[in-house]
Amino acid sequence: MAGCTVPSSCSSSRIRDPWISAWVMQRSKSSPDPVRPRCLWPCTHRLVAKTSLTSPPWPEVKLPDPVEEAKYHAEVVQKVNGLISAGRYGRLFAVVHFASKQWKITSEDLIMMDNVLEAECGDRIRMEKVLLVGADDFTLIGRPLLGKELVRVEATVIEKTESWPKVNMRFWRRHNYQRKKIIANPQTVLRINTIEIYPCLS
Repeated sequence: MAGCTVPSSCSSSRIRDPWISAWVMQRSKSSPDPVRPRCLWPCTHRLVAKTSLTSPPWPEVKLPDPVEEAKYHAEVVQKVNGLISAGRYGRLFAVVHFASKQWKITSEDLIMMDNVLEAECGDRIRMEKVLLVGADDFTLIGRPLLGKELVRVEATVIEKTESWPKVNMRFWRRHNYQRKKIIANPQTVLRINTIEIYPCLS
């Protein structure tokens, strides 16, 4: 149409943000040495968002002094070694990893495993994978295991038997099909003899 003009996107008649227009006018009137314009709207770039990372809801944890921590560690180790040397630790318990399971044991306990052990009845064995040893006043936790020179757990094989038989019956009606299977798993019974610890903490 001849009588109408369509404003282009690059024409000077487009609408501008008043804040941008004020900043452009201030910059055009400035001296040859450009000065950074003052902020015409509230500056939000200096604010930090309050999130769980910037200000967590839990109190700030202050790490202890390494020197004080080392001193406290030495005192605790010396105290525990003294209790072990004097034998003033009461009844011990332990957590051992044996036969693909973890067992919480103490002296004179009986444990039953559902597998075959190569040792014969009456043989004395040592459980080497000790995860934890506890006493009345202290607990020794391995990462993941306690050293063999620190703790010794021994047990005796007292019985090798089989579990109560389980019947597995399969039946297919009107097809003259039935199968009967009796399952009996081997079992081994151990008695925990001793749990000993030695004063060699470091």
